[in-house]
Amino acid sequence: MEVLGYFASILIGISLGLIGSGGSILTVPVLVYLFHINPLLATTYSLCVVGASSIAGVISRVKQKLVDIKTIIVFGIPSVLGVFIARKFFLPNIPESIHLGNNIVSKSNFIMLFFASLMLISALSMILGKNKKEVEGILPVYGLALIMVGLGEGMLTGIVGAGGGFLIIPALVLLGKLPMKKAIASSIFIISIKSIVGFVGDLSHTIIDWKFLITIVLLATLGIIIGNYLNKKMDGAKLKKGFGWFVLGMACVIFIEQFFFAI
Repeated sequence: MEVLGYFASILIGISLGLIGSGGSILTVPVLVYLFHINPLLATTYSLCVVGASSIAGVISRVKQKLVDIKTIIVFGIPSVLGVFIARKFFLPNIPESIHLGNNIVSKSNFIMLFFASLMLISALSMILGKNKKEVEGILPVYGLALIMVGLGEGMLTGIVGAGGGFLIIPALVLLGKLPMKKAIASSIFIISIKSIVGFVGDLSHTIIDWKFLITIVLLATLGIIIGNYLNKKMDGAKLKKGFGWFVLGMACVIFIEQFFFAI
């Protein structure tokens, strides 16, 4: 299983490089199911893996002039603040046992179910949304809605240790009116910053297996270099739908595992 886990670590990077997201969607399940790491610790490791490996993608996208700096400021800063609030105040106060209907679930199970719920909502918005042809010359929108969604996205993904691209990309495309490839590039930039901030905030109260973590980061970085190369050869509109189906599939796997094997 560990060999499969190391291979999946490369896929984490490929996902980030190709579609600007999916790294955390793969990272948490890989760490939990293939390396048997506690979900709470997996959220911390996920922040480091996604944040550090994203740097390679950021450098490539900046060179291609695809990163929208105003979007980074308007959406990214509130998102980073949201991660800090979630990791500092919300996550430590989630009770160890939570009632869901007639079932009692652990804090770890709740985090995985919450994670899958966010993935499901995001996937449906991407799949069911109108697949309009991207039109050149449409100006990006920088409004209060983008600021508030950035804050909310940071808080939600901060709880589950996700980079948040599966929420960031729809927000930038639908609210910010960014072309898909610019949304992907800006998403990777935001993910790298807020994931590293969230990870650093966890260091004071978390025991880290640095040898293991660095290995996963290096493999994911290799993957993101491969993903960057593939991204240049693919159409943005097709990536949107394909990404939605990918997220939906991962959400279903987690729901099935949690409801039939964990609870």
